[in-house]
Amino acid sequence: MMIDDTYKEHRVFTLLSEYADFYESLADSIYGFVTQGTRAACNIDSYVFSSIQGTLESIKDILIKGRINDSYALLRKYYDSAIINIYTNLYLNDNFSLENFVVEKIDNWMKGKERLPEYRVMSQYIRNSDKLSEINELVDRKTYKSIRDRCNDHTHYNFYQSMLYNDNKIYLKNRLEYLNIFSKDLENICIMHFSYLFYLNDHYMISSDYVDSLECGITPEEGSQYDVAPFIQKLFENVIKKNRMDLAKIIKSNTSMKLE
Repeated sequence: MMIDDTYKEHRVFTLLSEYADFYESLADSIYGFVTQGTRAACNIDSYVFSSIQGTLESIKDILIKGRINDSYALLRKYYDSAIINIYTNLYLNDNFSLENFVVEKIDNWMKGKERLPEYRVMSQYIRNSDKLSEINELVDRKTYKSIRDRCNDHTHYNFYQSMLYNDNKIYLKNRLEYLNIFSKDLENICIMHFSYLFYLNDHYMISSDYVDSLECGITPEEGSQYDVAPFIQKLFENVIKKNRMDLAKIIKSNTSMKLE
């Protein structure tokens, strides 16, 4: 194979492991937060996040073998999952009330009775949301359109070159350059998902210490309901603040959580 140590030691593999671990921790930490607007007995996002964890692990397994083309097809799956997650949370937020206790569109989707709208409809719904206007102003559409286009080019073989990047036996002088692009695309999807999700659901950031105290019958320390889980603070520091301080400031200004 035309895969050397420089390829195998690329930072993208560290990112994939870190993001997979993050989604696993997030899935576990929010499981008990029942999703309002559905008949589910637990938080439906928990399984969305564990599914994303699996996708990221699959990307790593395939990418380490030099299958960049297949990896981009799975990156599109991650992108779709992020948009679906943002859309369903926003739609529930917009439509749940005491008068509309079960939001049928989302509840039917969970039960396999109804499909969600196509990607463009969901994306437009997110962009047109007044609730997300601050985030929408900072999320560069051109950047994410470029990512989407690259994912589609590799998924649908829009260019012959896309096929070549699935062959790990031929020499490609810009293979590492493609890993750099892939790494940035991955990072940007994570930034988008984190920004929208925690802007909408800041309670997802809560430290397990507060919930653990309640479950054990212990009175939590005053103000501990605003403590942020360490794994979330870590991602916020290493991904959001490091790359998009403007988004970090907006997220912090919209929450009472002790996000540093």
